Amino acid sequence: MYWLAAKNAVVSFPKFRSISLLLRSPVLNHTPFRPSSLLLRRQFGQIYCFKDWKASRGIKKASKQVRVSNDNALNDKDLSHLMWWQERLQLCRKPSTLHLVKRLKYSNLLGLDVSLKNGSLKEGTLNWEMLQFKSKFPREVLLCRVGDFYESIGIDACILVEFAGLNPFGGLRPESIPKAGCPVMNLRQTLDDLTRNGYSVCIVEEVQGPTQARSRKSRFISGHAHPGNPYVFGLVGIDHDLDFPEPMPVVGISRSARGYCIILVLETMKTYSSEDSLTEDALVTKLRTCRYHHLFLHTSLRQNNSGTCRWGEYGEGGLLWGECNSRHFEWFEGDPILELLFKVKEIYGLENEVTFRNVTVPYENRPRPLYLGTATQIGAVPTEGIPSLLNVLLPSDCTGLPRLYVRDLLLNPPAYEIASTIQAISKLMSNVTCSIPEFTCVSSAKLVKLLELREANHIEFCRIKNVLDEILHMYGNCELNEILKLLMDPTWISTGLKIDFETFVKECKCASIRISEMISLDGESDQKISSYNGIPSDFFEDMECVWKGRVKRIHIEYEIAEVEKAAEALSLAVTEDFLPIVSRIKATTAPLGGPKGEILYAREHEAVWFKGKRFRPAVWAGTPGEEQIKQLKPAIDSKGRKVGEEWFSTMKVEDALMRYHEAGAKAKAKVLELLRGLSSELQIKINILVFASMLLVIAKALFAHVSEGRRRKWVFPTLVRFNNSESIKSSDGANGLKIIGLSPYWFDVAEGSTIHNTVDMQSLFLLTGPNGGGKSSLLRSICAAALLGICGFMVPAESALIPYLDAIMLHMKSYDSPADGKSSFQVEMSEIRSIITGATSRSLVLIDEICRGTETAKGTCIAGGIIEALDNIGCLGIVSTHLHGIFDLPLNTKNTTFKAMGTEYVDGQTKPTWKLIDGICRESLAFETAKKEGVPETIILRAEVLYQLAYAKKNSSERIDTKGRKFCSGTRIGCSDEADLHFSNISVESVHHKIESVMSMEVLQKEIERIVTVMCQRKFVKLTKLKNTSEIAEVQCFAIAAREQPPPSVIGASCVYVMLRPDNKLYVGQTDDLAGRIRTHRSKEGMQTASFLYFKVPGKSVACQIETLLINQLCNQGFTLASIVDGKHRNFGPPDLFMKTVTVH
Repeated sequence: MYWLAAKNAVVSFPKFRSISLLLRSPVLNHTPFRPSSLLLRRQFGQIYCFKDWKASRGIKKASKQVRVSNDNALNDKDLSHLMWWQERLQLCRKPSTLHLVKRLKYSNLLGLDVSLKNGSLKEGTLNWEMLQFKSKFPREVLLCRVGDFYESIGIDACILVEFAGLNPFGGLRPESIPKAGCPVMNLRQTLDDLTRNGYSVCIVEEVQGPTQARSRKSRFISGHAHPGNPYVFGLVGIDHDLDFPEPMPVVGISRSARGYCIILVLETMKTYSSEDSLTEDALVTKLRTCRYHHLFLHTSLRQNNSGTCRWGEYGEGGLLWGECNSRHFEWFEGDPILELLFKVKEIYGLENEVTFRNVTVPYENRPRPLYLGTATQIGAVPTEGIPSLLNVLLPSDCTGLPRLYVRDLLLNPPAYEIASTIQAISKLMSNVTCSIPEFTCVSSAKLVKLLELREANHIEFCRIKNVLDEILHMYGNCELNEILKLLMDPTWISTGLKIDFETFVKECKCASIRISEMISLDGESDQKISSYNGIPSDFFEDMECVWKGRVKRIHIEYEIAEVEKAAEALSLAVTEDFLPIVSRIKATTAPLGGPKGEILYAREHEAVWFKGKRFRPAVWAGTPGEEQIKQLKPAIDSKGRKVGEEWFSTMKVEDALMRYHEAGAKAKAKVLELLRGLSSELQIKINILVFASMLLVIAKALFAHVSEGRRRKWVFPTLVRFNNSESIKSSDGANGLKIIGLSPYWFDVAEGSTIHNTVDMQSLFLLTGPNGGGKSSLLRSICAAALLGICGFMVPAESALIPYLDAIMLHMKSYDSPADGKSSFQVEMSEIRSIITGATSRSLVLIDEICRGTETAKGTCIAGGIIEALDNIGCLGIVSTHLHGIFDLPLNTKNTTFKAMGTEYVDGQTKPTWKLIDGICRESLAFETAKKEGVPETIILRAEVLYQLAYAKKNSSERIDTKGRKFCSGTRIGCSDEADLHFSNISVESVHHKIESVMSMEVLQKEIERIVTVMCQRKFVKLTKLKNTSEIAEVQCFAIAAREQPPPSVIGASCVYVMLRPDNKLYVGQTDDLAGRIRTHRSKEGMQTASFLYFKVPGKSVACQIETLLINQLCNQGFTLASIVDGKHRNFGPPDLFMKTVTVH
């Protein structure tokens, strides 16, 4: 994920580089870019290059023929672009596309054959005009507005037919050029289809408005659509929001003596970041989790550790080569950052003066990013069959930006200081009692692009104001203020922006005030739609809803007054010219087929006209309405064509309509001017807005994690630094890892029982155990708990002490890689090499079933050598194995400890206990496992005989530890392979909030709070006397206002609440899931702004009694309740409880 903002580092470019794309020198020896394989579903396995001499000669030959007939000459740069397109056209598969491709001629950038019908490129034609636009952005699909359609020709038409599902214009007639397009209303869908497949699109718009007869409309490039960067032109004037995907960077990869380097450039944000000293595994992990627009590989990658240029064939570099070989990339050389930024300017057609800001935040002591194997085996990267760590860290309803932030944090663990800060924030969040904001999440890239292009509409400004107001809400609350201060550092790391706290709050307040001064906010209704008798209300609704209600009336008083005058004049004209005719028709009593006529709204023509037939009198006798009938003339559309036989208008009505439309157009233009002006004003505060939006994303992610962690009964670990002396182990275990009550992260302890293990690790463990005994699950659980701890998150345990590790490496089973020509054992050895070379005394190394992919004897010896190497490094970790011969090897180890997964003998069978114990376990339970999985019994029996003949004497001794004691026995422990998860759906009645009173909401809330506190406190005193105890529960009410939610501290607690409904009624309820109950209430129509009062009580039984008490007593106090059904529960208190009214003083 790419959290972007600004920093004061500017990259400049040499002056000799031309701004014009056409004047830049051609790219030499570069593989042309292809759409990302993630977007094209990895359907291409071949890398194409410019050395396709046959295609090159064909293009050059065609271009020479064109030079003879016209002056449109192609330079070498144009030839490279045409080859780029030709390679993509070779990938097309649809029959209709292939038919169109045959009609292309690569003599110009459009691919038009000038000899075909409508193929002329004569100056002044539409084709010539489109060629001029194409020359500016030759590697983008060109969509040109022509009337009510967006059209493409030549190569671009083929791409539209193939990837956007459009049909070619004119069918497949061979005599005309390829041509395709889409209606204006389908533009967004077409752009989505193209960008989803990795293509960029250049959109050309027409200048709207009247033009002179027989003259061509002017056109201009209105914008571009790229993968992860949508088209936003015209968004300021529409009423709906635009989905803005996660921005997709341009990625560059290089290599130096310190390791691999990845550079991410985002054109939307005009920022870049670089991360170096990466291992090959970590780099591949980043590529796997990154959806990018373009991939560039630096020529430094061609040199590997063998000293050859045959990249990927010898040892290191093979994993990266295998990853890139299935993708589409270009080579580049020179300074990696400068050259990549130049490439980005070339791709997006940016001017040379455009600068990119460095948002890399350098800090030391940060753990290495997760290796690919580690990330996949704990589900940080989605992997089939592996429980997802992300799915248990956050509630299911927490998606989007917060989820991406948590994923990024897991893949790239933060520095110790940031992890400690995140844990401190989470602890504070776990204990807050006040209500919390909704945490509006807005994409930083969306903010920057809409404000930069001045296309933010009133909906987006309202969302920005929500972000700012929620920051101010946290600042003004004593509990949330401390959380807000602590969130500044994690936000700095994510955005690259270092902002002073007080300055940040002050700027948020200023921006919020400015937006509230300009924008009409929710609930404000100072601009009503015009309404006049005789004119259909839909007409005024359609004409005025496109600009009213966006900015405050004070800014457009003059425009509104003009529109009202024009609307009144239109009403008068319609009344004078149309109503007498309608009255005459209504007064005429005629059988079926008599005269008909009415005033209707012609929506397509944005007009109010008279529609009728047979209303003209046979004999003119000077009766009422005749004069008006004589004035009628056929209605005509904007192009001067007659609309129909039944539509009529008059000169007076047409003049009034024109005046009304002109006034409306001026009002809309004024509104758009004000909105664009506000965008310009907020551009200077863009860093503040980006920082605020990212801060709320982090806050929402952490609040969601704390809520889910409390529900799952997870705990905060103690996070400690390693001692400075690496050779001496700390007496207090500061250099060790200790987890008590560890459970698998994918099991929900709150929902059912699971096996808990205690892990006290001061060195390397050599782990043995039977099949299905829990070795792999234990390694995954330890890996996840350690990773969560060093990220500052809660862990699935009863308590934990986790040292701040510099790397966490988990190796599980390996699969072969036919594409790379590697067996599963080769892949395993490649991963082991990365682990050994990257491990230090502060690393956690977890290897499952080492060396199982080769011959047993040599595999055992290799495993022994690996264990000795890890023991010599002094890292923490576990190596699990079924290679029991390893215990017979003369291993030179000092700190390795033998551990085992326990078994027990029950009813004549050996069964696993899934508990970690000391010693060695030679029992594999292989026969039992094979039988359980359905292997035929005859095979099992024969295997047992063979085993007895070959291995009985060798393995006749009991399993013993290093001191000769028997082990792997113990008491029976109930366990199952999977936790049973039961989710109970809470049936909630349809309820809402507020009470009937003349008091203000604030006074009313305080009055209810006072009454509830007095009545409940008396009830608690009575309950205390019945239980003969001196401890009296204290009643403390908390308020949850509109657009707020309860804090995580109420999770699992019994609560009684009072809801204030908009229909002036109260609703009293009790629940153990307050957050869920409030969401249910607010999901009902009209209840979105409901507010609540709640307090916690000791247990559900007491909650039911208090609920019944409040229902009855609030009724007796004169409040109107939405429901009193639960007030009739006789089991929740003594009978006299409902008969007497408590007097509240």
